[in-house]
Amino acid sequence: MITRLLVANRAEIASRVFRTCRALGIETVAIHSDADTGLPYVGEADHAVHLPGTSPADTYLRADLVLEAARRTGADAIHPGYGFLSENAAFARAVTEAGLTWVGPAPESIEQMGSKIESKKLMEAAGVPVLTNHTVDTATEADLPLLVKASAGGGGRGMRVVRRLEDLSGEIDKAAAEAASAFGDGTVFVEPYVERGRHVEVQVLGHAGGVEVYGERDCSVQRRHQKVVEEAPAPRLPEATRAALHEAARQAAAAIDYRGAGTVEFLYDADADRFFFLEMNTRLQVEHPVTEEVFGVDLVAEQLAVAEGRVPSVAAGGPQGHAIEVRLYAEDPGAEYQPQSGLLTAFEVPDEPGVRVESGFASGSEVSTHYDAMLAKVIVHAPTREQAARQLAGVLRRSRLHGLVTNRDLLVEVLGHEAFVAGDLSTAFLGEQDLRSLQGAPVPGTAAQQAVSFFAAAMAWVSQVSAARPVQQRIPAGWRNVHSAPQVVSFDLAGTEVAVGWRHERSGAALVDLHGEVHGVRLVGAERDAAGWRVVVDHDGVRTSHEVRISGHRVDVDSPWGHLALTRVPRFVDPADVVASGSLLAPMPGTVVRVAVEPGASVEAGDTVLVLEAMKMQHTVSAPAAGTVTEINVRTGAQVAAGEVLAVVDTGDEEA
Repeated sequence: MITRLLVANRAEIASRVFRTCRALGIETVAIHSDADTGLPYVGEADHAVHLPGTSPADTYLRADLVLEAARRTGADAIHPGYGFLSENAAFARAVTEAGLTWVGPAPESIEQMGSKIESKKLMEAAGVPVLTNHTVDTATEADLPLLVKASAGGGGRGMRVVRRLEDLSGEIDKAAAEAASAFGDGTVFVEPYVERGRHVEVQVLGHAGGVEVYGERDCSVQRRHQKVVEEAPAPRLPEATRAALHEAARQAAAAIDYRGAGTVEFLYDADADRFFFLEMNTRLQVEHPVTEEVFGVDLVAEQLAVAEGRVPSVAAGGPQGHAIEVRLYAEDPGAEYQPQSGLLTAFEVPDEPGVRVESGFASGSEVSTHYDAMLAKVIVHAPTREQAARQLAGVLRRSRLHGLVTNRDLLVEVLGHEAFVAGDLSTAFLGEQDLRSLQGAPVPGTAAQQAVSFFAAAMAWVSQVSAARPVQQRIPAGWRNVHSAPQVVSFDLAGTEVAVGWRHERSGAALVDLHGEVHGVRLVGAERDAAGWRVVVDHDGVRTSHEVRISGHRVDVDSPWGHLALTRVPRFVDPADVVASGSLLAPMPGTVVRVAVEPGASVEAGDTVLVLEAMKMQHTVSAPAAGTVTEINVRTGAQVAAGEVLAVVDTGDEEA
């Protein structure tokens, strides 16, 4: 029997495993890097061990340090979570050789499925349909488009779509470099790319008595080949195909005598009603909660049961209702999903019936550049798919997510999109649909509603400034004993300055344009609470409440129409804060992995100047226009901060 379990992972998945352990009376051990010291999961564990450093290679990928942490804390079992060492056969073998219980499949099973190249051969021999592999030498125009994939990993890392044969060799090199960085193995392979395929995966649980199949999940809505929305059961799937998928997954698990929780992933071609084996993940999946919700099973508890030599306590029956999960990322969908890092000033998701939140962060947590950008998973279980989608969208709208740009608005838009509601899904969904959230930072609401929200922000700011004054000086802000020009508060919204004009009248503060014309928008009241300001605004007889939180110059406004992230624009700008024309700024903190040009080089618009690595992904910094590189301020290996000037390109445009 397991008495004390160490989770060889971090953040959300560590918290998830700890929750089940507490329910079963098992003590827990956390490990954490320098960057993760303040995250909630560290405090949730009974014991915690610090791994010095920040990079995965120095911390969570160090098998020796993990085993030493287990020895020091007296742990008798290790759960790997997902990612990092979870599918490392050598680590699994080292755990068992150390006399500890490994909560996962046998090392031999991991090895058999660890190579996507070899596993496809094994599945083909077992009668499971597979896609053909290609090489630079064998691929032809007729085979396009092609997909380059990392053999040792997943999560969209080390993956590239190739549409021209002449690009294949270069994309293989890029994918290999990214895979080596993320997984320590740069092996990649090439297979046909199905443009409108669906990603459907089957949850299996192997044990001494056979293989349980807990239905399937649809994970087709993806960005950068990484899942964003997952649901169970898969919609619009013919029952005969559903049954065939389950049987193929059972065959795959039985072929390697699989023990524990695993997922067999398939590419489903809905037009031809056929499917192909992609890979088997020999671990717990990120999206396992949707299966747990519809089957009423705790997959972590079942993993522990199998590891202890017992059979599953919950047999696989039929799914009940529908569950949808979304992954909340610290990223900007309107800027090619650029990862974000920094302080998460507010992270609050409504606690409502049917809602489940799996998160590794909380209000006040620091999101670093060293790991994946996922903040949390939000799951809703409801009687029908339509109800689940609508409730989940509502929960996301009412969530308070401040301090960092997130993909929340994109998720809300997807959940309400007519194609998604109709179940018309494919891995190309985000690229095919005309989604506002991908066109740049959307401003919620109509023009009139936006004006009301900006006015609420201004009134909260003015109220806070007034409250900070000594009591004897607290004359109502904006008050004048004679008619005067409007008062102005200016905010920056995603690079655009918005000036809010207002005036204090007999009936209170009112929104006016900069010429003094009143717009029928008046302040009803602004009250301070523990979180910030509750500002009620009347617009033509309709009252609307806004929650406004102020932190320094940052102003966050939440209303029924959505969230506005504003920055108060000071009246005077320090000249030292102005950067030179043509400066290329670091879009995020990261590491410079390549400098593509030297000072004096001529570049065209879109040419690569530098490549940064942050949050396990590589990001290209390109020339904004044709010109000459006059400065390179960093070198390969340098750590840079967001907003740092990396290089300068002289475009010859004096007005620039």
